[in-house]
Amino acid sequence: MQLKKKLCTLRFTNMSHSNASTTYPALGEQGAIESELPPIDFYFDFLSAFGYFASLRIDDIAARHGRRVQWHCMLLGVSVMKVMGLKPLLDTPLKSDYVLRDAPRYMRRHDLNPIRKVSDPMMDPRPSARAFYWIKRHYPGQEQAFAKAVFESYWSQGNDLADSTQIVALAPALGIDPVMLERGLNSDEARTDLREYVSASIDRGVFGSPFMIVDGEPFWGCDRLEMLDEWLATGGW
Repeated sequence: MQLKKKLCTLRFTNMSHSNASTTYPALGEQGAIESELPPIDFYFDFLSAFGYFASLRIDDIAARHGRRVQWHCMLLGVSVMKVMGLKPLLDTPLKSDYVLRDAPRYMRRHDLNPIRKVSDPMMDPRPSARAFYWIKRHYPGQEQAFAKAVFESYWSQGNDLADSTQIVALAPALGIDPVMLERGLNSDEARTDLREYVSASIDRGVFGSPFMIVDGEPFWGCDRLEMLDEWLATGGW
């Protein structure tokens, strides 16, 4: 089934483009919502340290409130650099100095000690992102476990996932055929899916990593996880 056939139309409120209908990828058949409450949509880029930090907490926050999490890979290189016209974070004067202080501070606070540092050279995230959406199409329900494995491999173990062999090495533990994954992540199908999902995220107003949307309400940044938790607990304000 073509990706465009999987798109559904959703409306979002409390955002600048709230009066417009937005096409957005629907859940696959195996991702049917088990509860009556809508899921939390969690957007991330594998390059994002704060996306990695949020990935370690988002499922627990959702579970406390009877929610599921729907994971979506996005590309900061598209949303931030091409659409917003901004420089990469570490190339931005003043802000880069703050981030290089803030990320280690967050890691100390949460007892994290990844091998990769925020200041280390970044990988090309597109092969992993293509693999994510190929798995979403061909192994629906496994893309979340794959995303967690990528974050672990990249940040905790320091592997360079621009190398497809490193990506494929994650497949057996997830019950995914590594040969098929290697072919899939380099396929035109995966490239098209990635473009369409990233475009859909931008249409929805997503511009950073992590970015969460619940009940039409957007939350940007790892430092908004506490607010998201409180919003779910109280029903919003």
